Amino acid sequence: MTGRCTLQCPVCYAQSSAGADEPDVEELYAQFKQLVNDGNTFIQLSGGEPTERDDLPEIVAAAKEAGCENIQLNSNGIRLGKDKPYVKALRAAGLSFVFMQFDGTEDKIYEKLRGRPLLEEKKAAITNCSEEMLGVTLVPTLVPGVNCHNIGEIIDFGISGSPAVRGIHFQPISYFGRYPPSTEPPERITLPEVLRAIETQTCGKLKTTNFAPSSCDHPYCGFHGDFAVLPNKKLMKLTQKKPATCCLPDDEAHLKNRRFVSRRWKRETGGYQSNDNSDYGDMDAFLSRIKSHGFTITAMAFQDAYNLDIDRLRRCSLHVSQNGKMSPFCSKYLTSVH
Repeated sequence: MTGRCTLQCPVCYAQSSAGADEPDVEELYAQFKQLVNDGNTFIQLSGGEPTERDDLPEIVAAAKEAGCENIQLNSNGIRLGKDKPYVKALRAAGLSFVFMQFDGTEDKIYEKLRGRPLLEEKKAAITNCSEEMLGVTLVPTLVPGVNCHNIGEIIDFGISGSPAVRGIHFQPISYFGRYPPSTEPPERITLPEVLRAIETQTCGKLKTTNFAPSSCDHPYCGFHGDFAVLPNKKLMKLTQKKPATCCLPDDEAHLKNRRFVSRRWKRETGGYQSNDNSDYGDMDAFLSRIKSHGFTITAMAFQDAYNLDIDRLRRCSLHVSQNGKMSPFCSKYLTSVH
């Protein structure tokens, strides 16, 4: 949507800049229409920081008019926490949910990764989105030595924020975009290490067996766990154990995956009015709780120039649309040269 941003994070893949050209609403509508014609109706609006654009509600409305079923906003949440009328306008325009940068529960983490304390601003954004029934998925960038110790507390924070918080999407650090090249091997946290940290830092309440590899992208690219939050703030485990399926260009596996994700990340009330004393052995109460208090824990390990795997790239289901071209996400941001 824009190259502008309210932050200058060293771990930003997009390498935002104030002077970048911005497509107008008509240009974006044409892109949305083409994506819909190609069968892609799950749209992520990204940047820079998309909320730098005052006309973002018009852009959301244009995506809706073009036929996009689900519209996700990728945001740092700063404006969302300060500007309630703006959040209200986004919801009225048809925004489905917010994918919000959230690196931890300690301000020192934000000072290291984002340049200043941001925790209270993140909380304000969640509150304002909740008032408009906009679901928020928290997106931590995991950096060794900075916030990997905080994984369990991030999960606890997310669960305590249900149903406003719909889940957590962990993103282990990748070395691309604004990150400079280095002669030293970059320090990483791998997906197996994230899973072990989840089990250890939740004292075994969540186990590695509660998660499954991606069934759409390459299984090395991510994992997912599907849950519902019960009134006692415990998680009911719903993850299905299915063998991975190859996501070929002409099949619909990735479309089914997007529709599933959108159902879980949207903020909705259950049709059955359950309460804290409901018997979840009753099917109506059970289905209502899953709908109203769904919660996902997922991860995506993006590739960079140090660990690029062509097989993984071929099976990518996350693409960047720009100037009429579609590029796999990891190849688009592989270097700082666009």
